[in-house]
Amino acid sequence: MKDTYRNIVELMDPPPYHWVGDGFRVHNFFPALPAIGLDGMSPFFLMDYGARHYFPPSSKPRGVGVHPHRGIETVTISYQGRVAHHDSSGNSGVIGEGDVQWMTAGGGVLHKEYHEEEFNRKGGHFQMVQLWVNLPAKYKMTPAKYQAIENGKMGKYLSDDGKSSADIIAGEFKGVKGPAFTFSPVNLFNFRMLKEAEEILSFPETYNAGILVPEGGIIVNDSAEVSENQFVYFGHRGKDIKVKAQSNCIILVMSGAPLNEPIAPHGPFVMNTKEEIQQAYEDYYNGKFGYLED
Repeated sequence: MKDTYRNIVELMDPPPYHWVGDGFRVHNFFPALPAIGLDGMSPFFLMDYGARHYFPPSSKPRGVGVHPHRGIETVTISYQGRVAHHDSSGNSGVIGEGDVQWMTAGGGVLHKEYHEEEFNRKGGHFQMVQLWVNLPAKYKMTPAKYQAIENGKMGKYLSDDGKSSADIIAGEFKGVKGPAFTFSPVNLFNFRMLKEAEEILSFPETYNAGILVPEGGIIVNDSAEVSENQFVYFGHRGKDIKVKAQSNCIILVMSGAPLNEPIAPHGPFVMNTKEEIQQAYEDYYNGKFGYLED
């Protein structure tokens, strides 16, 4: 293994799943796991991974009803299945396979998420990731907004040998830029790699970094075998990460500049102080997040 490769802190199996509403069966890799903690993947605060799961046909809508957020952005990445979204700012849409929905909660928003009507009626395999991206303190109360990032709008990378490709959602990879607007430096890439394909990822040593494997298996830095549904968490020694596909695979690469600010999370809110959390609940109960019918 090259000395310049970024050090691996931990290779993680998916934690036991839990349900968010009745439509999202998820494994919470962080902040639940001690190796990462509250700020180990900053500016990413939370990752719920809905590993591939079959939902039978249903006449009852599956999902999670109206709930608030403040101080964060929620980023939903669809691999299989379709989700319908509505929020109190008047935004709505469907997140289809290969698409991303980037919602800035900012100063406060209500939203709800359900399996899209036709998918719910027919049933099928469902696989998604939801990330919470923490907002810097000066942007915590920014107005809510919505970025619907369809797959065709993403930056498209193709290796010279044609063995690997990537959807660049945010940030930049080898000159290809992603369309997502971010409030702090964030890189978010979805790679599809054929067996034996190789890529070198490079991020500043100060950036946090991790890789999730939604499909297949990879070898990282010529040393660590990472299997389907595992997450590899990196330290800060070295810039380069070498990825080699053991089989046809999909990997989600995430990296970003840590905010290095106090974190006060509680429920659906992520703020910088306990007083701000208390204010968020008061504002929510006083109707300042708007209205959304369940």
